Amino acid sequence: MKLTFYTKEQCPLCAKGLIALERVQKHFDFQIDIVDIYEDDELLERYQIRIPVVVAEDGQLIDEGILQEETVLKNLRQLFMES
Repeated sequence: MKLTFYTKEQCPLCAKGLIALERVQKHFDFQIDIVDIYEDDELLERYQIRIPVVVAEDGQLIDEGILQEETVLKNLRQLFMES
């Protein structure tokens, strides 16, 4: 499974969020696709004030803003149970 991590450069909240996501990766088998929202105007418009944002392959929102390991774990458990 692949999770998309929407971020931007020079974002301390994003750096902390990526660390939290990498910790959760120890419990689940997934790849992290890091996407800079400033590379795409549509993504910039969609996620500008929401980053970091983590989205599953199927488009399901995993977490956004201040990423919480507990929230990411809960949402991934549910996602993996459904698949």
